[in-house]
Amino acid sequence: MRFYSIFIKILLLLCFSSILLAKIDSESKKPSLKTLYNSLDPSSLSQYLAFYKLYPDTEEGQKALTKAWQLLHLNSDQAELDSFPLPKFDIQPIISIVTRQPFEEPPKLATEQINAIEKLSSQFPHRKLKGAQVWKKEELFLLKSDEIDIARAILLYQFEDSPTFQDDIRQYETTLDLMALQILARLNNFSSNEDKIREINRFIFQEMQFRFPPHSLHAKDIDLYTFLPSVLDNRQGVCLGVSILYLCLSQRLDLPLEIITPPGHIYLRYVTSDNQPINIETTARGINLPNEVYLGLNTRILQKRDLKEVVGMVFFNQAAASWHRQDYSKTVSLYEKALPYLNNDPLLHLFLGLNYLFAGKVEEGKRILKPLKNFTFDWAISKETMVEDYLEKKIDIEGLKAIFLPVDENRSSILAKQQTLLKILKKYPQFRAGLLQLAVTYLQIGRTKEALEILEKYHQIDPNDSTVEYYLASICLERLDYQKAWFFLKKSESIVSTKNHYPKALKALRHQLRALSP
Repeated sequence: MRFYSIFIKILLLLCFSSILLAKIDSESKKPSLKTLYNSLDPSSLSQYLAFYKLYPDTEEGQKALTKAWQLLHLNSDQAELDSFPLPKFDIQPIISIVTRQPFEEPPKLATEQINAIEKLSSQFPHRKLKGAQVWKKEELFLLKSDEIDIARAILLYQFEDSPTFQDDIRQYETTLDLMALQILARLNNFSSNEDKIREINRFIFQEMQFRFPPHSLHAKDIDLYTFLPSVLDNRQGVCLGVSILYLCLSQRLDLPLEIITPPGHIYLRYVTSDNQPINIETTARGINLPNEVYLGLNTRILQKRDLKEVVGMVFFNQAAASWHRQDYSKTVSLYEKALPYLNNDPLLHLFLGLNYLFAGKVEEGKRILKPLKNFTFDWAISKETMVEDYLEKKIDIEGLKAIFLPVDENRSSILAKQQTLLKILKKYPQFRAGLLQLAVTYLQIGRTKEALEILEKYHQIDPNDSTVEYYLASICLERLDYQKAWFFLKKSESIVSTKNHYPKALKALRHQLRALSP
């Protein structure tokens, strides 16, 4: 009995303790919630809305919603703020745009919700552009570059076949407006353009976590990671896709940026009042890389583009995906779409001409390619050789196709391209682009002896390609043939010096060779 009595007392004590702890926990919830609210970043719209989403029925949750709405009004005057209280409609879809994760479906806003955000962002400078009033893509052709609203221009093409295209466009423009308003909440009237760059970088790459997609994904579906809606929905984009997003925000925040395109790439640049460039590398979270990083053996200058050209570059990127799939007719149609915006771009003419050949439109292809015979791009050192070799019957159309056969991380794809090139070069031994591509396949699998032999054949045919001479010098150095390494290095240096170009790769190779063979 005594044991039973002690057991009952212990049980009662445990029950009392549980009730007491529950009471203490219940009473501690309020102050802990208040502490959590006070720990929020006072300039972070997303934190306030996320807090409200978690605690909508609490006093602190309502305070967070009010504070978030005030942050959205920072660019409004006080009188307008006082007369624009919390909206009567459902604010949850707007909250979801700000707080959703990339894997979540983007919410669809009702007209009254879109109207509210458009009113909040009505003072953004891009709204004064003629391009912000355009609803027909044909009208874009008539605009000057500084009249283009880049978001509207891109979205017009994205939704050109949609029966509700105006609503679709406004949905994504509202998302961009909300993003710009969140960035603006961290700025003030005295913020410099450098401050704007810092806050855009922080917002895009840290808070929203936009990322460059894995190579295995973007190599096959580069258009998916280029178009603005898919970039916004998935928060992944290639250099062009994220650069367009950045330009959309910069137009809303009155930040003047330059558009720079090294071969096969794009990044943005801001030039300070004392003429200092700040490069914005959108594939690496907006870091400022020196100009030299973007120059190469055959790239002596960096092209500057305008906003109209950027519209054409979207089709240029999309065409690359069709070309990768060997859908040449589709590739031609996409390059033709780019023509009104990039009519003076010789690279577009080269690629369009080649794809006319591949699609069976041989006469159209020759017509476009003939002006490019013996042509050297403005940014390049050495001339383009494919057109000359084709027009002089040193290669046929099937041989040209082989140059662009894709390879991936698998050794088998490299070997497959290698075998194709070997067969072609047996018939056309003087096809220079084919020789260079074949040498590259051998370098990719670590067989430098074969690569050296092929590049020496190229040198005998044409000793004026700076890249080929550099490869020869590098391979000879690796094989301890210093005399030949010096010969080919000096040859490459001589070629680039004619264009006043002194790339870092050649300087580094000279330094390495001098240390081993003064």
